[in-house]
Amino acid sequence: MTTLSKRPRNDAPTPPATLFTPLRVGALNLPNRLAVAPMTRVSATADGHATAQMAEYYEAFAAGSFGLVITEGIYTDKAHAQGYLFQPGLADDAQREAWRPVVDRVHARGGRIIAQLMHAGALSQGNPHRSGTKGPSAVQPAGQQMTFYRGQGPYRMPEAMTIDEIAEAVDGFARAARRAQEAGFDGVEIHGANGYLLDQFLGAHTNLRQDRYGGSVDNRLRLTVDVIQAVRQSTPAGFVVGVRSSQGKVNDFTHKWPGGQEEAARIFGTLGAQPIDYLHTTEFEAWRPAFGEDGPSLAALARRHVSVPVLANGSLHDVARAEDLMARQEADFVSLGRGALTHADWPARLRAAQPQEEFDRGLLAPIADLDNAVRHRALAQPA
Repeated sequence: MTTLSKRPRNDAPTPPATLFTPLRVGALNLPNRLAVAPMTRVSATADGHATAQMAEYYEAFAAGSFGLVITEGIYTDKAHAQGYLFQPGLADDAQREAWRPVVDRVHARGGRIIAQLMHAGALSQGNPHRSGTKGPSAVQPAGQQMTFYRGQGPYRMPEAMTIDEIAEAVDGFARAARRAQEAGFDGVEIHGANGYLLDQFLGAHTNLRQDRYGGSVDNRLRLTVDVIQAVRQSTPAGFVVGVRSSQGKVNDFTHKWPGGQEEAARIFGTLGAQPIDYLHTTEFEAWRPAFGEDGPSLAALARRHVSVPVLANGSLHDVARAEDLMARQEADFVSLGRGALTHADWPARLRAAQPQEEFDRGLLAPIADLDNAVRHRALAQPA
């Protein structure tokens, strides 16, 4: 399908980057190596419109000196893409217009913001547009729906997508990317991770197809490649396009690619040969070996096979771990989830040597929305 690509060798010694070293990603000049990770917050209106509350939420990260903000997963069409009730979308022009104030608030603070585009596929647990779910094959997802995203019970058995439905999903990504650009976003991140549709096609255990989208790793990656190509063709030059990749799933946390490092090389080599500007890897602890008790991390494996910057995610609010990962040249920048939720001004606090608090899981329970976080913080304030 493609030939493997590897990061070019540079015989001149390169000084290790720190978290506050600037970085160029595509056409974007980032002031530091700290990004806000995409985090589902189910706080849009019922019809998928971003709200004033969401604008304040994203603005706070830019004001807090994060070099890049990546949104929560945004659904791409009104067929089967939506994963959660009150998830925001970019599936029509009204949803596009609702994102403009969010983007403007981030830009007014000097920030840069990327829209993560997501199709939930078989993991959809809240979609007012369709009653059933679709995936690569009729394979019931493992695990239980997530209650903090208003889910309950096991996942539904999906129907296998037809070739026409696959084409419609690809077109949904392309149209959503174009709307993101029109709304003022600096780029998009294609969500190919965490068990959602593109990742379902990649998994041999969830993809039992015998057509050109099933079988070999190359065939199972074909949908992701099709989406990348369609998104790139639908957006202008200079608009950043990234891809997120993972082994673990939201419903299968400990999953590993069965082919080990060889399969990882094939996956990352194929992705690295596409017209992308960065690759975002995520693991629970990004510095751990990707396979077995020793060996390279997933980010390190990605960095071997792509020439674009690698963004690493996974418990990197531990400053020493983040700095060490970059010093070993296993990643070019890092994204924070729990750290960013704890302190929207996490980078500014780090630079000022201010204390960092531990993450409070009450911010995401019982529902992982912004209203719950506001209530929880108010109750936690001393009288």
